[in-house]
Amino acid sequence: MSSLILAFFTSFIVTVLIIRTQKLHESLSGDSDLSGPQKFHSQIVPRVGGVGIALALVVGTLFHSSGIFETKQEWLLLVSAIPVFFIGIVEDISKKVSVRMRLIFTAIGALIFILLLDANINRLDIMGIDHLMAMSVISILFTVFAITGLANAYNIIDGFNGLSSMVGMITLVGLGYMGMQMNDPLITFLSFTMISAILGFFIWNYPRGLIFLGDGGAYLIGFWVASITVLIVSRHPEISPWFAVMINAYPILETLFTIYRRKFHQGKSPGHPDGIHFHSLIFRRILNSTQIHNEAEWFSANAKTSPYLWVLSTLAVIPAILFWKSTAILLGFLLIFTISYIWLYKSIVNFKTPKWLHL
Repeated sequence: MSSLILAFFTSFIVTVLIIRTQKLHESLSGDSDLSGPQKFHSQIVPRVGGVGIALALVVGTLFHSSGIFETKQEWLLLVSAIPVFFIGIVEDISKKVSVRMRLIFTAIGALIFILLLDANINRLDIMGIDHLMAMSVISILFTVFAITGLANAYNIIDGFNGLSSMVGMITLVGLGYMGMQMNDPLITFLSFTMISAILGFFIWNYPRGLIFLGDGGAYLIGFWVASITVLIVSRHPEISPWFAVMINAYPILETLFTIYRRKFHQGKSPGHPDGIHFHSLIFRRILNSTQIHNEAEWFSANAKTSPYLWVLSTLAVIPAILFWKSTAILLGFLLIFTISYIWLYKSIVNFKTPKWLHL
């Protein structure tokens, strides 16, 4: 518990220091692009919130290890996250790192994680495919792809104050709960330490957006969640591999739908930004952003957007932790979640938003 408290206060203090010294470093750390398709802020905001989260993880883990650098799995996960956080922070400062380069560094981090912790996805509980997954090369490649994809997914959903960070905390609560159910202190510690680290940032990010996660923070959270997900399924064969998909259903589905929309519907590169993510549609169509006339109304609409997706994410996490043993039930819930997501998206796009969404 002490390490969790320390992680929270480290993140909290570092984040407030970044905010208070903004004028000294905003030329490097500030998000000054106010006109992009996914930009909804009206003034320069620091986008290096990941710094506080990363330092909190280091401090929390160091305290947990009694101040001694031992060969512990907590440290191995931190080591594997270094290239992921590094390339994200470089992008936050330079604003010149391509999506491809970020994915390459994230994949390197995923490969380091697999090699250091000997954890990978080697089954999908599907006849025929599991024979392929049993091959080390296939298993490793698939795991690298899955971790890299989910890390990038958290960057994709990081569009409004508190969205990506709270989705991460909701998912980590589910993973931490499963760690306790499995009597696995490693999973429990890794999950709740990251929750503490994110919470120290979240207080300053939501609702007014005094600081942003940035790519460094979003990729770090996504990588951490993905790694813990792989780790718990790998360490506990009684858990269905589809638990990993269901508990991360919202960011996974948002990413797959984004790739489909950009590649096949718009004829653009999947890495090309656009302004019609699910969260963007909620802001524009449900919260009527066109009717916003002053800064106070803008902040209100921004703050009201994220809770819609928090609820959506929770609706995926709950069945995941209730039916973690059953592949059949998890697949059923995943199908329901996917159909519901697509139906809601199409309804909002076609100006047929269900009345119950207008809260």
